[in-house]
Amino acid sequence: MVDMELLRRIIEAPGVSGYEFLGVRDVVIEALRDYVDEIKVDKLGNVIAHKKGDGPRVMFAAHMDKIGLMVNYIDENGYLHIVPIGGVDPRTLVAQRVRFFTEKGERFGVVGHIPPHIQRPEDRKKAADWDTVVVDVGADGREEAEEMGFRVGTVGEFAPAFVRLNENRIATPYLDDRVCLYTMIEAARSVEEHEADLYLVASVQEEVGLRGARVASYAIDPEIGIAMDVTFAKQVGDKDRIVPKLGGGPVMDVGPNINPKLRAFAGEIARKYGIPLQVEASPRPTGTDANIMQINREGVATAVLSVPIRYMHSQVETADIRDIDMTIKLARGLMEELREMDLTP
Repeated sequence: MVDMELLRRIIEAPGVSGYEFLGVRDVVIEALRDYVDEIKVDKLGNVIAHKKGDGPRVMFAAHMDKIGLMVNYIDENGYLHIVPIGGVDPRTLVAQRVRFFTEKGERFGVVGHIPPHIQRPEDRKKAADWDTVVVDVGADGREEAEEMGFRVGTVGEFAPAFVRLNENRIATPYLDDRVCLYTMIEAARSVEEHEADLYLVASVQEEVGLRGARVASYAIDPEIGIAMDVTFAKQVGDKDRIVPKLGGGPVMDVGPNINPKLRAFAGEIARKYGIPLQVEASPRPTGTDANIMQINREGVATAVLSVPIRYMHSQVETADIRDIDMTIKLARGLMEELREMDLTP
C-alpha cells in the first residue's frame, strides 16, 4: 500500500536544484535513518544511505531536486521578473501560484493573466514567454517587495497542489522525481535479506545536468547502477508516440544506456513477483542519472526503472497509485535479489 502521507510530504518538501537543503533533504534523512547502516550528506548535497552487504556494490539513484524559478529583477511596481531553473515551460505558469523562499520565510505569489476582455486580438494568439511572465507578490513597489524579503536570486517553485482524482490517480506538481524518490525509500525500508551492498542516493541537481549522480557514482564506484525516474505515459496529444500507459505497471528502458543482461534480470524478477513491466525504447541517452552512472570510472552496468506520468514538468503531473505500488515491489525485489553476476554485454 502506498503511504499517501509520506508521499505527499516528499512531494511538497522544498528543494529546487541546488537548494535541496531547504527541506527535502531532511525529509529523506528522517525517512531512511532507521532502515540503513549509515547515512551521510556529501559536499554537493547528495544524501547517500548505505545498507551493507557482501555482494556487488549497487547504487540506486532518485533525484530529489525540482525544476523551479529564480528572481532576476524586481521592477519599480514590485513585480518579480523570473528566470527558469531547469526545464520550465513559461506557458505553464500563467494564472498559477508560486511559492518562494525569501530571507523572511516562505512567501507566495501569482503569475498574472490579462483578462480576455481587455486583450487585443493579436495578443490572444501569443503564448507566454520569459519576457512576459511576471509574478505579483502583493507589493506596491520595489521597496515593499524587498521589505517582504525578496531579492535578486530568491528561488521559487510551483505552489503545492496535491489532489486525488479518484481511487487510483493523483495529480500534483513535482511527481518528477519525488514519486520515484518515494518509491526508492519505501523499497529500501521494506528490504529484508539482501546480498548486494546497497547504496541509496537521493541525488541533487539532476534537472540542471546530472551533477549529483556524477559525484556520488564516482565516490561509490558501483558495479551496478539503477536510476529511478519518471517517464512519459500516454496522454492526449501524444500522437501515438508514447507507449507506456497509466496503470500498466512500472517501465524499464531498452537501449544503449541500458545493460542488456541487467535489464533481462530485472524482467525475470518482475515475472517472479507477478509485476507487469512496460517497455520504453531509448535509442539515445535516457536523460536520467543512468547517463552519467554508465560512464563512471571504468563503466557501470546501468538500468532505468520508471513510474509513468502524464503532463511532465507541469503543475498537474498525473500518476496511477497502482504503478507506484508495483514500482516499489519491483525495486524491493531488485534490492533483495541482485547478486554477483556476469554483466559483460
